Amino acid sequence: MVERLVKIINRAGIHARPASVIVEKTKDFKSSIYFEHGSHKINAKSILGIITLGAAYGSEIKISATGEDEQSAVDAIARLFETKFEEE
Repeated sequence: MVERLVKIINRAGIHARPASVIVEKTKDFKSSIYFEHGSHKINAKSILGIITLGAAYGSEIKISATGEDEQSAVDAIARLFETKFEEE
């Protein structure tokens, strides 16, 4: 299992567009990918799950992945957070 903490740095937080970008990226990987925020843990391949996290600007999310391409999956998803989901 690979884990990494990321911070939401885009002002709008995670709404429908970033959630769809994340889900599209997760399709590239065979690993199981999860997000944890507060007491919630969701499947990062679920757009509804991501939106219901309620992760706003400044929030921290733990990304975790388990599987044959877990490191690549976590790196790619973390890059989306670092580039503000290419929104700005």
